[in-house]
Formats: sequence, structure tokens, C-alpha cells
Amino acid sequence: MAVPKRKTSKARKNSRAANWKISKPSVMECPHCHELKQNHRVCPSCGYYDGTEVVVKKEKAAKA
Repeated sequence: MAVPKRKTSKARKNSRAANWKISKPSVMECPHCHELKQNHRVCPSCGYYDGTEVVVKKEKAAKA
């Protein structure tokens, strides 16, 4: 069984753990409504994906 020859120092361990960063999500413009949306996802404002309507959005009722 493999056993480490030396103890891993705190600095080495912490510097390795410091490289786990969160990255911001990539966004693009929706070709249908030109709103920003995440890549490879249905547009939340119009419901289109890849030129086809996937989610039917309800129109907001006008206040009378």
C-alpha cells in the first residue's frame, strides 16, 4: 500500500485548495428576443430554444 513519505504542509494543502474557484456562467443573446440567457438553455423570457418554441409563455393580463 502506498504511504506518503512526508507530511503535506498546511501551506501546500491550502494553496491547492485555493484554486477551487467559482466561475461566472456564460451568457449569450437569445436570437429570438435578444435578451441575455445562459448557453444551451431555454430562454426564460420567450421560451424558445434552437429556433423552436419549447415553453409556451402566458401573456400578462392587462389591468382594467
